Amino acid sequence: MKEGLRPAGAFSGWERAIAGRYLRAKRKDGGVAIISLISFIGITLAVAVLIIVMSVMNGFRAELLDRILGFNGHAYVGGPPLNNPASREQVLRAVRQVPGVVQAVPMVEAEALAQGPDNITGAVVRGVTPSDLKSIKIVSGNIKHGSLDGFGAGDYGGDLVLLGDRLANQLGVQAGDPVTLVSPSGSSTAFGSVSAEKKTYTVGGIFSVGMSEYDQTFIYMPLAQAQLFFGRDQGVDVIQIMLDDPDRIGAVKPLIAQAAGPGAAVTDWRDKNQSFFNALQVERNTMRLILLLIVAIAAANIISGLVMLVKNKGRDIAILRTMGASRGAILRIFFLSGATVGALGTLAGLILGVLFCAYIERIQKFVEWATGSDVFNADVYFLAHIPAKIDWSEVAFITLLSLAMSFLATLPPAWRASRLDPVEALRYE
Repeated sequence: MKEGLRPAGAFSGWERAIAGRYLRAKRKDGGVAIISLISFIGITLAVAVLIIVMSVMNGFRAELLDRILGFNGHAYVGGPPLNNPASREQVLRAVRQVPGVVQAVPMVEAEALAQGPDNITGAVVRGVTPSDLKSIKIVSGNIKHGSLDGFGAGDYGGDLVLLGDRLANQLGVQAGDPVTLVSPSGSSTAFGSVSAEKKTYTVGGIFSVGMSEYDQTFIYMPLAQAQLFFGRDQGVDVIQIMLDDPDRIGAVKPLIAQAAGPGAAVTDWRDKNQSFFNALQVERNTMRLILLLIVAIAAANIISGLVMLVKNKGRDIAILRTMGASRGAILRIFFLSGATVGALGTLAGLILGVLFCAYIERIQKFVEWATGSDVFNADVYFLAHIPAKIDWSEVAFITLLSLAMSFLATLPPAWRASRLDPVEALRYE
């Protein structure tokens, strides 16, 4: 055996040099080069698309979870104890002492008809105290027009209300304009209950939480006014509870039920939204499986390129073998040739996918500017922009899996090259 072909460990210098030379194909090996280029582009796009799609789905789940739970709460206490102010205050004090509870808001929630100069539509009215409204940051921190000044001031809380921006646009009202509400349940008077209550309020502010379903449906009213308007006397419908970590609801819910007492009914966000989030998770897992198959198909193209390369380099393989190269060295040469394409394609896909996710809002705006159309309709997708949240552990999994698929795809043709008989290879040259 010549000294120059004696291996100096796995993937020695001469093995890497020959593998690199094979990747830089000459004109007669142009078909191999084209297939290698197609394999590179396929792996790049497959990895990039997988990272982008999974990041967007992660972003959707995170955004929807933050907005749905931030707007609606993590747990709810209802039942007879809330009808009496004394017992309600006792429940509130006990619930607020539960570890993990950061907010407990007594609330009246009822449906009403909202009428403006342009339209009339159904709405959901929530009655809360001014201090509790300020603590609901997703609403108080997103006032687009008007302000919270004067909210809750006056007899029975006054007549200022807050509207979602889409609801305000539909009704044709702005901050300072009147809006008429009609309650189908009516209110209680000294002479009995009234079949329907109708009253005109003033729009004190317009909020936008960035989720069309809520911005088009909800109205906030002072708690005392809501109790009067909907005939609740001094009672409330529910106590809305916020936790420091909504994923801990399973452990905290029994403590809340114990604090609320035997007459109260406790529900949580999973009861209202579990089917929705389960559907998102199933869709996410299915999409990941489909895109992983695309990565596998792209990696399989490496086999075609290596099979052609082995066929074209049969004479070279025979010469190397007669010069003393071992079968393992031949296997490593062709493994390096194919694995390099897979590794470079994976790296390029990783960079492309991460950059796309990082600048996805700018890309969305550019596409909308270039096409002159809304590519992400908030009425359909509930959110105002395309969200993307990169999960680095998932990105690492995608990268490693793509590398593994690429490496495995190189083994069959590389093993075939290492088993090639030099005599048979040279016989037909």
